[in-house]
Amino acid sequence: MGKPAEHESAVASRAALFATTHWSVVLAAGQEESPRAAEALEKLCRTYWYPLYAYVRREGHSAADAEDLTQEFFARLLARNSLAQVGPQKGKFRSFLLAALRHFLSDQRDRARAMKRGGGTDCVSLDAQSAEDRYRLEPVDRMDAERIYERRWAVTLLEQALRRLRDESVVAGKAELFEHLRGFVAGESDVSCAEAAAQLGLTESAVKSVVHRLRERYRELVREEIAHTVADPAEIDAEIRYLITVMSG
Repeated sequence: MGKPAEHESAVASRAALFATTHWSVVLAAGQEESPRAAEALEKLCRTYWYPLYAYVRREGHSAADAEDLTQEFFARLLARNSLAQVGPQKGKFRSFLLAALRHFLSDQRDRARAMKRGGGTDCVSLDAQSAEDRYRLEPVDRMDAERIYERRWAVTLLEQALRRLRDESVVAGKAELFEHLRGFVAGESDVSCAEAAAQLGLTESAVKSVVHRLRERYRELVREEIAHTVADPAEIDAEIRYLITVMSG
């Protein structure tokens, strides 16, 4: 009897967390100094730092300089009173973030100030080794800095949604089932439903049913992740179409 109540409580908790990590929360703060908005901005930055790192690297900076520049950028962005510069006209978070980074890099060049490695404040946890390992796998010539930023943004968003889907499966006690079928959700499976069913000891129809539910939930989570990064829910569908274009290009 307690399970429905526990489920409702978990859903309510997720909803409460989600409501406080929107880009719209940051925008709504306007000129006010808002701890809630600052926390929302930091959460978004922690999620989407790699696309910025990839942008800085593609602009020609070394791995060490890219790490320092990205960290310093976040230190300034998250500094006291920085939210006063954020207004509704900034639109989508990905666009605001890239514009802010470009301004920062231009400022660095104009001042001709060399970054001292490790000299900044680590306000956002950057896994530099992981970032550089990922960057080495990026296409060498096919994408310019803006293109690689947009592509990594889309990939990060999809990964975030898939990670949440996995977490939900773990909570539901279906972690092993999810790991077997996650390839079908992400469109990367190298086995058929019939083969997966044989491996799991299930019928093919049962596997197809589970895959359908996972895909449906995954689409919902992708929409939620996009909702984090737009100022107006009316922009979600357009952003989904843009994400599909970026991923297929």
